[in-house]
Amino acid sequence: MSSLIYFFTESLKGFARNLSTALGSIITIFLSLLIIGIFLIGGLVVSNVLESVESKVSITAYVSDDASEADIQTLQQYIGGLDGVASVSFTTKEQALEKFKNSMTSNPEIVDQLDGQNPLPASIDVELSEAQEVEAIASAIESNDTFRKICDNKTEPADSLKYGQKTVERLFSLTNYIRYIGLALIALLIFIAFVFINNTIRLSILARRKEIAIMRLVGASNNFIRGPFLMEGTLHAIIGAALAILCLQLLRMFAIPHVQSTLQWLPIDISGRSYLFIYGVLVVAGLLIGLLGSAMAMRRYLKV
Repeated sequence: MSSLIYFFTESLKGFARNLSTALGSIITIFLSLLIIGIFLIGGLVVSNVLESVESKVSITAYVSDDASEADIQTLQQYIGGLDGVASVSFTTKEQALEKFKNSMTSNPEIVDQLDGQNPLPASIDVELSEAQEVEAIASAIESNDTFRKICDNKTEPADSLKYGQKTVERLFSLTNYIRYIGLALIALLIFIAFVFINNTIRLSILARRKEIAIMRLVGASNNFIRGPFLMEGTLHAIIGAALAILCLQLLRMFAIPHVQSTLQWLPIDISGRSYLFIYGVLVVAGLLIGLLGSAMAMRRYLKV
């Protein structure tokens, strides 16, 4: 216990002795961990958005006006038996028109232009249990003989199928680019943090070189000599992690609720347990940065 108190006291002396460099180290760790935390939160938000989009991925198969009820039921049974299909329903021309009118309540002039006509086709609506299977399911429907017989575009059956896979693919592509950029930025900041801690510990070693020489003469162990420098790197990491967690908590309390109220359609709600996990990751990452940076500096500048 007395050794820990000594290590802590000496780390505070080193902190005060090289204040400007120590502050640079802390600020760099803080910024690195803050960006890591923001990207972790962003990753959870993107995951929620993707799950929301995937849950809405469905297939609509448009059928011709002269399609028989028997053929429609046959096709529904076939589609319902495909892997990845959750449910199959049928929308008549009248129901399709009613949905269109309900969606155009703010623009009634568009409905008036129909002049009592109903140009909308009937459709078979397919809800999926596995959004990733949408391409395979769509291909299976397109190749079905009954579908080709009753689809509303017999020359191009593929045009009678509508689904949102392209939207999901674009979203995945965008998030991958963001993820790669974020990882590169985080790696750069962690490297800079290592450099700052390395320089800070090196200055502490140089400032205490006479004291270290005396400690060696009186038989102090290598671990006892290393202790204050490891504690100093740990102190920088803890302060930097605490600042990052404080900023993220303020973001959680004030900024995110405002975004949620403004963009109510965006599923960005994150559980408290997820935040605690992120905070734990930041503390562990900060300690690793501090300890490894200190260890690298001691290995290079402290020959014990």
